[in-house]
Amino acid sequence: MRALQLLVLVLCGLVGAQQQALMDYLERRLLAIEDRISLWHEQTSRYASELREFKQQMVAQLEGLDKNKEALRSELDTVGTRVDRVEREMDYLETQNGAQPCVDVEDKLVEQQVTVVKERNKAKYSKLTDCSDMISSIKAMKILKRVGGAKGMWTKDMGSASGKVYILNGTEDNTLYEFGTVREFTSSQGTSSATSVELPSAWRGMGHAVYNNHLYYLKQGAEMKLIKFDLQKNIVVDSAVFPVKNQLPVYNLNPETFIDLAVDEEGLWAIYATQENERHISLAKIDSKTLDIEQMWDTPCVRENAEAAFVICGTVYVVYNSKLPSRSRIQCVFDVSDMVTNDDAPNVYFPKRYGTHASLKYSPVEQLLYAWDDGYQILYKLQMKKKLEV
Repeated sequence: MRALQLLVLVLCGLVGAQQQALMDYLERRLLAIEDRISLWHEQTSRYASELREFKQQMVAQLEGLDKNKEALRSELDTVGTRVDRVEREMDYLETQNGAQPCVDVEDKLVEQQVTVVKERNKAKYSKLTDCSDMISSIKAMKILKRVGGAKGMWTKDMGSASGKVYILNGTEDNTLYEFGTVREFTSSQGTSSATSVELPSAWRGMGHAVYNNHLYYLKQGAEMKLIKFDLQKNIVVDSAVFPVKNQLPVYNLNPETFIDLAVDEEGLWAIYATQENERHISLAKIDSKTLDIEQMWDTPCVRENAEAAFVICGTVYVVYNSKLPSRSRIQCVFDVSDMVTNDDAPNVYFPKRYGTHASLKYSPVEQLLYAWDDGYQILYKLQMKKKLEV
């Protein structure tokens, strides 16, 4: 009996040992499987993360390629326009003049542009808009601050609702200062908080304009060249020689300005003067996209004692220094559509201020004048009336 019990105990021990060994084996296998599952999960997460990063990189590169494609397309369109313009001018020269030795082609092109434009002047100006406003009075004046020297120009983008403010200080430099808003400009210390934009060439005078995200400025050398600078890409997108020889300062009281660019509801204009008509101010309509001169006019407005001018609805207003101390007055107007004569010039005096206007820039979006006066940046709110009411 005792032997039988011992045998049972031995058998039970053997069975228990086998079960324990089986359990240990199964536990090791499960741990190995868990390790493999954990490793697979880590690898899967890493692969998914790398795939997401790769996808983001591809999306960013595709967006960059789209932007580059649009930029290249815009530049090609601009180049195509300029090539077409040169081809038209060359075709005309070839038909009018045979090949001659020692011919200054650029002089011929300038002369031809002037001839073509003068022929256009015989036709009535075709307005692009139905704008018929003219100045009635200066409704209000606001002095914002004083930045820079006695002469300069400040403006917004006169072709859009952008709130950015642009400063070109002095009469000759190659730096443009850009502020995000008028509030940012008025609260800044000088130009320290502005974004400085270095232009590829120096501008001259105070006759610049900002229109539809482009800065238009004059580069003076052997010829007066109009430069079109893209303010978003910070590159020159076009340039053209202004087709007038023997230019004079357009304003007797601001001799640094030979061409004063202006923007109104109709687009881009150039106010200038030449020795051919030296006593009076002339006006030209410019195609802002191609820089072609569309039409030119000789105005009855004299240069003597003139300090600045601006254009509203196709009417140029010339401002003169009056006999009253620190007062200026609109004394001459010229309307390209002949709806207003110089006899209809509004009797508008500017409020008493510091000195002579170095520049006056009209905003057709806000109906404000942006004025630079002895380093002070001033806003004039205009009261308008219809031309037919005069």
